[in-house]
Amino acid sequence: MKEYGAESVRNIALIGHGGSGKTSLSEIFLYTSGEINRIGNIAEGTTTSDYSPNEIEKKISISSSLLHLEWNNVKINILDTPGYSDFQGDVKAALRVADTSVMILKSAEGVEVGSENAAHFSEELNLPMSVLINKVDNEHSDFNKTLQQVKDRISNNAIVLTFPVNEGLSFNTVVDVLSMKAYQYGDAGSKKVNVTDIPDNLKETAETYRTELMEKVAETTEELMNKYFEEGTLSNEDIEAGLKIAVSKGNLTSVFAISSIKAVGVNNFLDFVSKYFPSPADKGGEEALLKDSKNKVLVKPDASGEVVLFIFKTISEQHVGELSLFKVFSGTAVAGLDLINENNGKTERLSQLSILNGHNRTDVTKVLAGDLGAVVKLKDTHTNNTLTSKNLSVLIKPIVFPEQAINSAIIPKSKGDEDKIATGLHTLHEEDPSFSVKFDPEIAQTIISGQGELQLALAVKRLKERYSVEVDLVEPKVPYREAIKGKVEDVEYKHKKQSGGRGQYGHVHFKIEPLPRGKGFEFVNAIVGGVVPGRFIPAIEKGIVDTMQKGVISGNKVVDVRVTLFDGTFHPVDSDEMSFKIAAAQGFRKGFQEAKPILLEPIYIVTVTVPEEYMGDVMGDISSRRGKILGMDSDGHFQVIKAQVPLAELYKYSSTLRSLTSGRGVHKRDFSHYEEIPKEVEQKIIDEYNKSREEGH
Repeated sequence: MKEYGAESVRNIALIGHGGSGKTSLSEIFLYTSGEINRIGNIAEGTTTSDYSPNEIEKKISISSSLLHLEWNNVKINILDTPGYSDFQGDVKAALRVADTSVMILKSAEGVEVGSENAAHFSEELNLPMSVLINKVDNEHSDFNKTLQQVKDRISNNAIVLTFPVNEGLSFNTVVDVLSMKAYQYGDAGSKKVNVTDIPDNLKETAETYRTELMEKVAETTEELMNKYFEEGTLSNEDIEAGLKIAVSKGNLTSVFAISSIKAVGVNNFLDFVSKYFPSPADKGGEEALLKDSKNKVLVKPDASGEVVLFIFKTISEQHVGELSLFKVFSGTAVAGLDLINENNGKTERLSQLSILNGHNRTDVTKVLAGDLGAVVKLKDTHTNNTLTSKNLSVLIKPIVFPEQAINSAIIPKSKGDEDKIATGLHTLHEEDPSFSVKFDPEIAQTIISGQGELQLALAVKRLKERYSVEVDLVEPKVPYREAIKGKVEDVEYKHKKQSGGRGQYGHVHFKIEPLPRGKGFEFVNAIVGGVVPGRFIPAIEKGIVDTMQKGVISGNKVVDVRVTLFDGTFHPVDSDEMSFKIAAAQGFRKGFQEAKPILLEPIYIVTVTVPEEYMGDVMGDISSRRGKILGMDSDGHFQVIKAQVPLAELYKYSSTLRSLTSGRGVHKRDFSHYEEIPKEVEQKIIDEYNKSREEGH
């Protein structure tokens, strides 16, 4: 493939709800442009972008794929992103290096929750957007209804560029509002397009859409606005000039009618991409941070400038090793080049460079500014890292990955696999930072977190495939807290042991009382007259703190307690630090049980976004989880429910929500506070703890 400068590159990310046809469209784009010579399909697992065994088996995109094609002497890089909410981290990564987002919608279903989420991600990055209304060949297709939803919920700047002539099962023709011609497409594999006049019954519709287009383009510059007011129209040249600016600035969201299966409308879209979508050069550069001063600096897509690469995705493949996908923000990446990883200070040598079509790699000697490529076997570089030449130390703004929505604990099936499991989990996190792993010392479990159950299940599957280790996913223990409601004025405990020779002696008097929630622990030394020597006081406090860490009634940490040591006695020979530590520990246990102990549980704020028709079911389910509804808000067609729900009731919630809402509901959760557990639930937890202790002995 010939080399393309930044002005001749278009980087687009296909986004949208699962099942909208992103992968099928990618396939038809590659075929139409001659990049592949047969059209693969998802059912047979033969598409270019869904190539991993898991994607073929599940028949969904799990990971973003990088593809490319040539059209009208322009290189179009396509990032085909997953639609399933478990993998939205990949969507954010793809959008970070795209110059335009392309939203794919199903013409029958319209705007779905996954579409709106992806649109929000695109807005966060201030990317221009185009919308493809796909599956117009569906018998229930409703182009006009979906178009109205786009205007209401995605972009009020939506302007139709192509619309269907014969919507439904016979769909094969679109009207192009720019050329004011009809384009009749042959069978999907034929690549035949017949250009004709617009049918008489659609001329008025076409004129209406063209007027909308002219009005939107006229808003681009004062000169065009004046011309439009004076003459009442704009020439084709005026429209072309203004259209590129309007698209680049995001003032116009172009809308196309398309069928990914029949390949209808594809050429019109690719023509538009090549002519009107912004190139990296049109964007003028990327704002980065100077590493030392943190001052902002503009990194321009100049092929002769200092090299700046950004790693936006890491793929770990068997027999290949790690493949790092990158965007060149400045300079030219050349095989053999030494660069500095600005995130960790290490030097990396670029070895084999390639451009990708799914897993098909074409080796290249260089990748120019503005373009996307891949490099194998970087030693210490991962997703979100910036590589630069030594003369320009800058950091590209990182991808902001979504918050984790689900946790699971992992238990190795075989002893001795812990190191392998840790290595494997670390690699999976490097590949996809929206998947995370941590050891929680409070509950003594390794916790993996992500966007949904499928993401976690696939992580476990990959551990087995790549590292030959097996783990079980179990519900994480809940980090309950123990506290007290009552006050005990005098708890006495004497530890006395005589075993021949020197004995043990420690004797303490405490006052135990509750502190306000969140205040932790307070130890007050109120000893007067040295009845307990000062050298033993730290041991007494340590005995209490150690007991609080282990818990008294349920094995959970004690919080929000004040202990006042006000009296005691000692023995000049037998007293030592250990004796007082034991006395304090036992005294605290005794006093805690007398002070009306209670259990607290973590409460989370759960924000659920669902289509209105599922609201009743979702609210009923929240109530069944001991949840309290805090309020509701509407967000377009969706309802946003805020509720407080105990963590103990949230395990596998994402799956329940998905089945309740036919996959159209999403949620996020944030820790809120600790709160007292209802007595019947508390007793069950205490009984289980006592039973496990008995079994342990």
